[in-house]
Amino acid sequence: MSYRTADTLHSVTLDDVRGAQKMLRGVARMTAMEGSRYLSQLVGAPVHFKCENLQRTGSFKLRGAYVRIAGLLPEERAAGVVAASAGNHAQGVALASSLLGVRSTVFMPTGAPLPKVAATRDYGAEVRLYGQVVDETLAAAQEYAARTGAVFIHPFDHPDIIAGQGTVGLEILEQCPEVRTIVVGIGGGGLAAGVAVAVKALRPDVRVVGVQAAGAAAYPPSLAAGRPVTIEKPATMADGIKVGRPGDVPFQIVGDLVDEVRTVSEDNLSSALLLCLERAKLVVEPAGASPVAALLREPQAFEGPVVALLSGGNVDPLLMQRILRHGMAAGGRYLAVTLRLTDRPGALATLLGVLSVADANVLDVSHVRTDPRLGLTEVEVELHLETKGPEHCAEVERALRDAGYMVID
Repeated sequence: MSYRTADTLHSVTLDDVRGAQKMLRGVARMTAMEGSRYLSQLVGAPVHFKCENLQRTGSFKLRGAYVRIAGLLPEERAAGVVAASAGNHAQGVALASSLLGVRSTVFMPTGAPLPKVAATRDYGAEVRLYGQVVDETLAAAQEYAARTGAVFIHPFDHPDIIAGQGTVGLEILEQCPEVRTIVVGIGGGGLAAGVAVAVKALRPDVRVVGVQAAGAAAYPPSLAAGRPVTIEKPATMADGIKVGRPGDVPFQIVGDLVDEVRTVSEDNLSSALLLCLERAKLVVEPAGASPVAALLREPQAFEGPVVALLSGGNVDPLLMQRILRHGMAAGGRYLAVTLRLTDRPGALATLLGVLSVADANVLDVSHVRTDPRLGLTEVEVELHLETKGPEHCAEVERALRDAGYMVID
């Protein structure tokens, strides 16, 4: 496959996606489609998860990487390939290269999670840690390509990558032919563009909705401007869609074929990840859970049956721990309060007794005695509590006030 600029509506066609599907047989799995009873009740129509978090390497990225590398000329393969990524694309390129017998070098940020670095090495790539942010890592990889002749494998801005990702769309139509809406996360746009090409060519009636993290939403201003626009310092826990500028190749396709791009907050993402884990028993990274976040945020906005594309499950365990706590707080399952007590023997035990009656589980207690704002006989106590939901949070706070405690925060 090659990039075509002459007299074609888009650089990627349905034939390209079908060709990619043939190429990926025996390489990428047809991942499972799982129903979600909880989301189906919220939406008022069937909701299904397309589980690319269960794909080889833990995300859809293997599809595009394999198609791109498989399409290289013999002399290009001999020169090797290079990529830059914080995780998913790195692993996809590493495995695809190993399967095709091509030498791969992957640049990753120095702060990349150790499990992702280890997995990329295990798949056969030479890993080089460089830069604090992906932009610095990307520049290093491109400099390496220019210096050595290695072929740079872009994570989303190439027609072969988009065609490979589009095979997910073909699978969705095969597994859920009655689908009316497909919801997919958007970073640079490769996955959304590929899915839209495949789906709209076969089922133009199906609505394709993209989802971005609000702190890294480059597509809404870009679509409004009619060209890719760079946003400064994108910020989100969802590193898989933390992209400051849409790709040139996917941008036109997304603009023409994706029906809507929505944004979700960090609280929405945390709640979605927690729901996937608790209700569906699926480990999903924040970027992969972004379609679920959109459904939770405004369930009535989606015509069913709906397919939410869970694009990846590569989440660092330490980040998972923080996200779960954040998700519990966003869902009213976690309460942090600060109180002032008289500093006397038994005061803390009395407080804990009140919380026990209120059926709140104490996770952590912190004392402050030396703050100049405190009186001579006062102590400030910060409590982290596990609760049963928003109503229980309100009941706990009410119980504390009824017992005479001043809740500061």
